[in-house]
Amino acid sequence: MTARARRRVAVLAVLAGVVVLVRTTLVVPVRIESVSMLPTLAAEDVVLTTRTPPRVTDLDRGDLVVFRSPEDGRRTIKRVVGVPLDVVVILDGLLHVNGRPVVEPYADASLLPGYYSRTVTVPDEHVFVLGDNRGNSVDSRDYGPVGVDDLTGRVLLRVWPPGTRTPPDGPDRDGPG
Repeated sequence: MTARARRRVAVLAVLAGVVVLVRTTLVVPVRIESVSMLPTLAAEDVVLTTRTPPRVTDLDRGDLVVFRSPEDGRRTIKRVVGVPLDVVVILDGLLHVNGRPVVEPYADASLLPGYYSRTVTVPDEHVFVLGDNRGNSVDSRDYGPVGVDDLTGRVLLRVWPPGTRTPPDGPDRDGPG
């Protein structure tokens, strides 16, 4: 084997080692299984998520989180719309947090005309999560706020397919104060 071929093999081995190290310690690819996050994420999209669970103090409204569904234990991705002590309600299909309507360009309010949800105050160490596809999502409206101990990661970015859909953090990441 020539010196040039040995260098190529060495470079490939190092790159493979880096990929394995990153995947086993930092991030994990996740394939989206449902349409509950449309238009942001579609079924069969692949996202990279953190391998470590986020602390509730590190989460912002608009973050996409990974957790085990309280309904069936499956890995689930939803958008954080309420953090501890937020008061959350949906009125006429429009999300309100702490008494103020939230602009959500990633969610279609017309899918839930006249929809009203109960008012929820998010407990300490919990987050209130919703799917962007509000008409086709099982989320905190159904099973209540998700405990921070149930969170398994945070979505970092969509890696497949490349495209122009709204990025995971959405354009109005911070929402109301």
